[in-house]
Amino acid sequence: MTRPKLILALPFAITLGLLPIWALAISQGGWWIALIPLYASPLMSVLDRIFGLSSFNLPPETEDAALFWHRLLTWVWVPIQVVVIFGGLIAAFWFNHLGPWESFFLLAATGMLSGGVGIVYAHELIHQKNRAERLLGDILLGMVLYGHFRTEHVLVHHRHVGTPRDAVTARYNENFWRFWVRAVVDSFKSAWRVEAARCAKRSRPIWHKSNPFWIYFGLAGGFLLLAALIGGWAGIGLFFVQAVVAVFHLEITDYVEHYGLTRKHLGEGRYEPIAPRHSWNANHTVTNYLLINLQRHSDHHYKPSRRYPLLQTYTETDAPQLPYGYPAMTFIAAFPIWWRRLMNPKVKQWRKMYYPEIVDWGPYKRGETEVRGE
Repeated sequence: MTRPKLILALPFAITLGLLPIWALAISQGGWWIALIPLYASPLMSVLDRIFGLSSFNLPPETEDAALFWHRLLTWVWVPIQVVVIFGGLIAAFWFNHLGPWESFFLLAATGMLSGGVGIVYAHELIHQKNRAERLLGDILLGMVLYGHFRTEHVLVHHRHVGTPRDAVTARYNENFWRFWVRAVVDSFKSAWRVEAARCAKRSRPIWHKSNPFWIYFGLAGGFLLLAALIGGWAGIGLFFVQAVVAVFHLEITDYVEHYGLTRKHLGEGRYEPIAPRHSWNANHTVTNYLLINLQRHSDHHYKPSRRYPLLQTYTETDAPQLPYGYPAMTFIAAFPIWWRRLMNPKVKQWRKMYYPEIVDWGPYKRGETEVRGE
């Protein structure tokens, strides 16, 4: 058995660099709050330019025991996120050094941590077979009021990605702001339908204790109650602000990951198997450390059970590549004209490369499955 190596896990701890910045923001207020988004996005994009791309891969057969330090990083973020969110609320309501607008922007910046880090770590945890790790993922998602993401992501997205049945596959020419509304509404509905169907299959009522929505709503309700105890209705309001910002980060990342990429329709509602070419990939070194290899998204969809240190890189021949890391790409995605100018030619190139036989992309653009599309 290979012994765990701390040196291999240390670069992924770059996320912990946000904590002293958060401490400055919460204690000093003012412009110090702006350091959180500056660290999380522009600085990481600059470092990507400096350090470039990485093709380093750990052997995919590496045992879990050898990944202890990598796994520990995702575990310890749970108590850290509790301190970050509720420490921010305590600073806003129990002390008098922050004005109303400073409190608002502090909790909005906190949402960048709970979304840009917390949901990314939750994504890793909910994919694990270990029940304790899945619970940790549920706790992180409960803190951003998005617990149903576990059901939607594992049981819907991974099965239907690249098809109209997946709420978080962004269609060609669909701008992010329209996608965001559709994804938030439809992902909840699809998660509820899946769990209702699972209960029905077991001849159980929808309110049976086995329905994980009890966990999702229970955790969300508990965290909202804690926010209320700290700051009353205003505390709930600021807690909701960080949750909205966190979900924004999740959905704009979803938008980038699959924009315009579709699986070939084989007729009668059937689609080709999922392959690395159905996700945008990014091998940018620093932001992969920040996002625990989330940008190696092609391999994640190809082998969802792989832990993040074992996700493999792909060449342009095997998977489409993003020109920049996620922080830069999500910023561009917020500006539809700029986004289409950058990405639409890449989608067209992808179509010619992988599906030269498809001459009518209309049904794919409109999200229709009735037409074979060939």
